[in-house]
Amino acid sequence: MITEAFPVNLVTADGFTLGGKRYPAGSPLKGKLVVAGATAVPQGFYKRFAQFASARGYETLTFDYRGIGESRPVSLKGFRMDLLDWARQDLAAAVEAMVDDTTPMFVVGHSFGGHAFGLLPNHDKVTGFYVFGTGAGWHGYMPLGERLRVLMMWRLVLPLLTWWKGYCPWKMLGMGEDLPVDVFHQWRHWCQYPHYFFDDPSMRGIEKTYAEVQTPIVAANALDDLWASPLSRDAFVQSYRNAPLVRKDLNPELVGGKIGHMGYFRQSAEPQWSEMLE
Repeated sequence: MITEAFPVNLVTADGFTLGGKRYPAGSPLKGKLVVAGATAVPQGFYKRFAQFASARGYETLTFDYRGIGESRPVSLKGFRMDLLDWARQDLAAAVEAMVDDTTPMFVVGHSFGGHAFGLLPNHDKVTGFYVFGTGAGWHGYMPLGERLRVLMMWRLVLPLLTWWKGYCPWKMLGMGEDLPVDVFHQWRHWCQYPHYFFDDPSMRGIEKTYAEVQTPIVAANALDDLWASPLSRDAFVQSYRNAPLVRKDLNPELVGGKIGHMGYFRQSAEPQWSEMLE
């Protein structure tokens, strides 16, 4: 049975209000689940998955990070923030909203969600974490054609558009939600390193928070994901060195012929969702 979501507001520890949607469990409650989305991807993209999970007994929460979707201010121009607050503040508030003492609570992530989990101040409250499509972001892991396209975007197209608009007009390019200027600059900067922000000298010490995570993790990546190949995934998830970690390489030929970076949450991926929930 498909259940309808109801809107919720989440207030972060630093006082920011986020827009979210809560999907009640449509069968006897098995657990609670938070969806930690990808960069520039609005929560509506995960609606089908949330309905799927809720129908199978998982009360599910989706939300938009600050500056995105239903958590976007009236104007992004002049809106300042730290990309790490999407994890330390926003995802942390979503986890806190779903935790209780009687029901196991899980996080399902997509791309950035895999970065965010290691930054959570309350990761110890999560029973299990399953992430699709997380990678280190470095162009060197990408096939040559995609590498050249990404470098042109990072070094020419997006800097010019962001300077012109005062924010990153991602939507103009048909690639997702617009991004706050600070998110764009931090994201672009860290993607120049083979191990993302772990290689940034100014971020020294950040690896300690990832080493504290002991929650079981499954990191699944598609063989046809141009942005987050298994090699790129491994470069990042090695930071979860004290967590039980399972790496999964997904063959797109077994799930309809194509997954890419966004197909993990399209209808054709339902077999993967069933396996995940089990």
